[in-house]
Amino acid sequence: MRLLPMLILLGFPALELIVAVRLAHDIGWWLGAWLVISALVGAALVRGAGIGLPGRLATALREGNSILTGVVDSGRTLIAGLLFIFPGVLSDLLAIAILLVPFRIPLAGNASPTGGIIEGQFRRVDERRGRS
Repeated sequence: MRLLPMLILLGFPALELIVAVRLAHDIGWWLGAWLVISALVGAALVRGAGIGLPGRLATALREGNSILTGVVDSGRTLIAGLLFIFPGVLSDLLAIAILLVPFRIPLAGNASPTGGIIEGQFRRVDERRGRS
């Protein structure tokens, strides 16, 4: 069980290298251009994740969402940017998937179809006399 993280850490770069060599053989210099452009996009995403965090938090509060939504969005952007910087086609595809897959944190108040409004009847009970 202790070897699994090491196998993943060593296996992913090896798999990236195998895929990159095969693609470079098939498509030529375009792979190098792709890797350079994806690294530049990754650097911009990492920079934007740090700068955009206060704005995302303010937007989440303004829309009535949890501030955790803004933190998760910035975290997703940061992870995708780091995956873009890591050279390889598989990590780029994983980064694109992270950016494109919608992710929302369900809040308890907004989970109902009525938007958090509970309808019903109530009866006030007088605690001193035990009557309603």
